[in-house]
Amino acid sequence: QVQLVESGGGLVQAGGSLRLSCATSGRTVSTYAMGWFRQAPGKEREFVVCISRSGDSTYYADSAKGRFTMSRDNAKNTVYLQMNSLKPEDTAVYYCAAKRTTALGRLLTTRYEYDYWGQGTQVTVSS
Repeated sequence: QVQLVESGGGLVQAGGSLRLSCATSGRTVSTYAMGWFRQAPGKEREFVVCISRSGDSTYYADSAKGRFTMSRDNAKNTVYLQMNSLKPEDTAVYYCAAKRTTALGRLLTTRYEYDYWGQGTQVTVSS
């Protein structure tokens, strides 16, 4: 079992930056592949980025590539999403997700592959 709590969301102007954190409790985060998703009003929950259990591999959605960076600090049981050059279309609730896996390099890009979800943190980007 693992609990996920996102933080770091807020209101920023276009071109600004935010750093989201996902703190975990329960089982050690080092046994989980992790992902970030987002959901805007009236839209489906959308994949943003994921990271392997080892932290050596990441995969980004086209919308995030070049602007967002995901990382993990297993010693702190925390994963991060650094978001730069934010655009109004990035406005959404951002969710952290986890899936236990024995594969160090496994990448999970679809929401139904994940077992655990945080409650989300709101990111609003104004123009």
